[in-house]
Amino acid sequence: MIRHGYKTSESWRALPWKKFRSNLFRLQKRVYKAVQVGDKRKARSLQKLILKSTSARFLAIRLVSQLNAGKKTAGIDGKKSLSFEERFNLEELLKMNSGNWKHQGLREIPIPKKDGTTRMLKIPTIVDRAWQCLAKYALEPAHEATFHARSYGFRTGRSAHDAQKYIFSNLNSNANGIEKRVIELDIEKCFDRINHSAIMDELIAPKGLKLGIFRCLKAGVNPEFPEQGTPQGGVVSPLLANIALNGIESIHRYHAQYKEGKRITPKTSAEQIAEPSIRYADDMVIILRPGDDATEILERISEFLRKRGMNVSQKKTKVTAATDGFDFLGWHFKVQKNGKFKSSPSVDNFKAFRKKVKHIVNNSNYGATTKAERLAPVVRGWRVRFVHSK
Repeated sequence: MIRHGYKTSESWRALPWKKFRSNLFRLQKRVYKAVQVGDKRKARSLQKLILKSTSARFLAIRLVSQLNAGKKTAGIDGKKSLSFEERFNLEELLKMNSGNWKHQGLREIPIPKKDGTTRMLKIPTIVDRAWQCLAKYALEPAHEATFHARSYGFRTGRSAHDAQKYIFSNLNSNANGIEKRVIELDIEKCFDRINHSAIMDELIAPKGLKLGIFRCLKAGVNPEFPEQGTPQGGVVSPLLANIALNGIESIHRYHAQYKEGKRITPKTSAEQIAEPSIRYADDMVIILRPGDDATEILERISEFLRKRGMNVSQKKTKVTAATDGFDFLGWHFKVQKNGKFKSSPSVDNFKAFRKKVKHIVNNSNYGATTKAERLAPVVRGWRVRFVHSK
């Protein structure tokens, strides 16, 4: 039993965080297993338990108010942080209203893109972010049981490095990568155009949670597209995008023991079928063998996306020979003339890294110690991302 008589920093720190994580993980594991065996009714009942879980509520509040990188970003209420007393009060609010949550509006921040255009970052309030985090705790394990193996973005236990390794396994000399081509797929304004019905139809959730997610989607709509879009900046938005796009990875398949004229039959085992598509959120590459028809594959992908309110970007989507190289997730991948696979930081990434370093080194307001302190995380991030990944 947790007593809230003294809502101080000491009482907050004294909460049994390790036990909370253990309790939540145990419930999430049960949700995952229920969906895995096809018992969605049981999964929805367990999701209700997560919404009612004290452990889940406190962990959600801690994540959005203390741990997340954007914890100091204010919503439309202007609130950038919560006092310890406000955190305890928010836990009580979530306890009473988690099954019937009403979202406030979103604060819009224009973010410049590489091509000169801007995208609109839509920020919920801290209170709404806490509910979204709680909702994510309930939704994520249910959908992890259904997500495709070649989807790597914004998923627990998966990273861009996993995608890099899979590309290597499909384009190295043993895989005859020198003869392959790659479709660099770009989805036009993905987060802004996802059809709400595409998300709601696929959502595995009890009624109250579904209603909360629907209100979350409607809080960030563009008046021109009232039935589309999920707000970038929301805690649950990447998960909702993954739910809507799940299955696009299976559109192109080829037989692992490919021979001219050979076809996949009902007797073909799952181990013999390769799905050479790698997706990280809305970024995707599709690896083609010499006999694959890129136009036909793109038509099938376009149809998949149209049903979900999205389109393939004709301007940015292209078919590239593996020997010409392509950029994906900050790397430049290329099969060299000798057939060996090479992975290196992309030109844009290297330029951005140099710009950050030069800004710190050339800043006359910083002393040597300050420069070293500010350079350390930049260099460490570069090393972890690119040097250790080779």
